[in-house]
Amino acid sequence: MTNRIAAQARHLVEQFRRSAERREVRLLHIASAIALLISGAAFGGIALLALARPTQPATNGSGPAAENAVFSPPPMSAIPAGPAGDAIRRGQAIFDDPGTHASAFVGNVLACKSCHLDSGRRPDSSPMWAAWISYPQYRKKTNSINTMEDRIMGCFRYSMNAPASPSGGPPPAGSDVYRDLEAYFYWLATGAPTAGKLAGSGYPELRLTSSGYDPQRGAPLYEQKCSGCHGSDGQGAIQPDGTVVYPPLWGGKSYNWGAGMARVDLAARFIKANMPFDQPGTLTDQEAWDIAAYFDSQERPKDPRQTGTIAANTEANFTDQLTYYGKVVNGKQLGAGVSAALSK
Repeated sequence: MTNRIAAQARHLVEQFRRSAERREVRLLHIASAIALLISGAAFGGIALLALARPTQPATNGSGPAAENAVFSPPPMSAIPAGPAGDAIRRGQAIFDDPGTHASAFVGNVLACKSCHLDSGRRPDSSPMWAAWISYPQYRKKTNSINTMEDRIMGCFRYSMNAPASPSGGPPPAGSDVYRDLEAYFYWLATGAPTAGKLAGSGYPELRLTSSGYDPQRGAPLYEQKCSGCHGSDGQGAIQPDGTVVYPPLWGGKSYNWGAGMARVDLAARFIKANMPFDQPGTLTDQEAWDIAAYFDSQERPKDPRQTGTIAANTEANFTDQLTYYGKVVNGKQLGAGVSAALSK
């Protein structure tokens, strides 16, 4: 009888250990209650001692344990009621469709979810639950400590091409747009370790191959692997009502030269982990690099930091980047920009 009870207890302990690793229960409270019910207070104490060794980092931890942690954001059904929940829902709506919910500050047809898939939830797609716990942080791009609001402002300025928006720029500091987006990010990161680095953060690193990258090699690969969704002309797929099914990758409706995705290395990392959309992870490293080189060697809206010549802006902002800005491709220097196309 004693052996059977002990076996049952071990089985329940293991069940709850696994549940805790998926962040589905509060380990000590529930394990304690189960252990006490099965075998009395004495065994409950033993169970608690056995389970007290953490299998995940503390919620304010960092370091190697945090880097290997598996994290899942809460389900959308868990958004709370009340003002906080309202802000979270508004934030998600802006994230998924800024052209509708923050239209005054959007100068193209992209959405935040274009580069941060599954409404900012998907691991290895620069998820927002990982971004939230990483700020404030120093960013070389701005040579300053950036808050999350600063970071979102930059996304509007470059990825959403805000200079071509009706307002002529990103939302002003303190805007409710930032409050709502931050409410959404904060909620997605519920339970994540502060200042830690979780598995699935950002885009996975991708070592440059010995063959480098080449847009000429990338052109037929793009046609074979990407054009079915994004079009041979790179203008994506947009329904008659303006709904963007697949985002444009270059031209006036896409991100400008200052966006992170205009860097070949960042685009290659995104592609390798997440594309093709219905078969992510199936491209070779070389294919990812060459496809990124192909679509990032196409003209797009002007870098808003450029106030003088392309050469001067290259020297100021692009000297250490893998980018085609300022390079000559097919006999034409890139970086002059193309007019934004606001109409969907």
